[in-house]
Amino acid sequence: MLTRRVLDRTLLDRTLLNRALLDRQMLLRRHDVKALAAIEHLVGMQSQTPLSPYVGLWTRLRGFRHEDLAGLLTDRSAVRIVLMRGTIHLVSADDCLALRPVVQPLLDRLLRTSYGRRLGGVDLGEVASAARALMEERPLSFAELDELLGERWPGHDALAQAVRAAVPLVQVPPRGVWGASGQARHVPAESWLGRPLGDGSAAGDMVLRYLRAFGPASVKDMQVWSGLTGLRSVVKGLDLVAYRDENGVELFDVPGAPLPGPDAEAPVRFLGEFDNLLLSHADRTRVMKEEHRLRVFTVNGIIRATILVDGFVAGLWRIERRTTRRAGQTAVLEIEPFEPLGAATRDALAAEGERLLEFAAGDAPARDIRFLG
Repeated sequence: MLTRRVLDRTLLDRTLLNRALLDRQMLLRRHDVKALAAIEHLVGMQSQTPLSPYVGLWTRLRGFRHEDLAGLLTDRSAVRIVLMRGTIHLVSADDCLALRPVVQPLLDRLLRTSYGRRLGGVDLGEVASAARALMEERPLSFAELDELLGERWPGHDALAQAVRAAVPLVQVPPRGVWGASGQARHVPAESWLGRPLGDGSAAGDMVLRYLRAFGPASVKDMQVWSGLTGLRSVVKGLDLVAYRDENGVELFDVPGAPLPGPDAEAPVRFLGEFDNLLLSHADRTRVMKEEHRLRVFTVNGIIRATILVDGFVAGLWRIERRTTRRAGQTAVLEIEPFEPLGAATRDALAAEGERLLEFAAGDAPARDIRFLG
């Protein structure tokens, strides 16, 4: 086991942390890499809404096309599965198999706290085995799974949730495929990918990859991103650089990881819903003012699509399709800044917004951009 060595205790202010995060999140410039390589570098992308990763990849990659991701899902190179924070993530097939066993303690904990009483008296191992057999015959929705399992275990209404925690379940296409639609149906990951799960020993590698994509970061940040506890012992076994932020919090990083200067240019960017940029640190002020958080994180759990200006969350956006007799169907990009924007920033957002509309609503006969406020 490697011993952590403290090489530096340089103070990193908010701007330095912001630029480091944007650089590692592929947001300081668009990159010429394949979609699968980007997904793996990002250690997956939260995919609570099936199509949000398309915008996430478009804003990070040069020349990204819808079929670049759709093809990964249909040929099983990438999958959508419950992972970090107990939420649906888009990950590569390799990461699905390696990371799913690592987050098992999180899923066990969530099941106990949310559904433990409702599953009293049920042998969860037997439920999982029965569910596996059913889903290896055909993909099933949770409603279908609950109905079938209920024939054997009547009176229980959380059986599918127990299976979700115990069995690695992949949401199969057409779910998540751009231009297609389909209910969320599931099969065991090992069956879908034709390979076994890892042995659960990848926690150290997961932390290192997190730092390469989100660092420098504290142990608490790592735990917020993953949903796991007890990561301090994992960090102690790694060869890391240590820093401190403006509040004196100890931050860790991989040796040699880039730290762009505070004058690194951060172009305007459009982030999709649930972008991990906003979900992967305990202290989100490196990318978003605290007073803006309640406008982005809604009470019903939605993380809204946002704009970045000079590297920080500066407003919301959405695309609506409207039909009028005169213009027919129009795709309207509405940009809602949190604070007044200068003319140059509005022009930059409008130019980037036109490209976003071409990507996300290219089939609309007409397109328009409107600033609200």
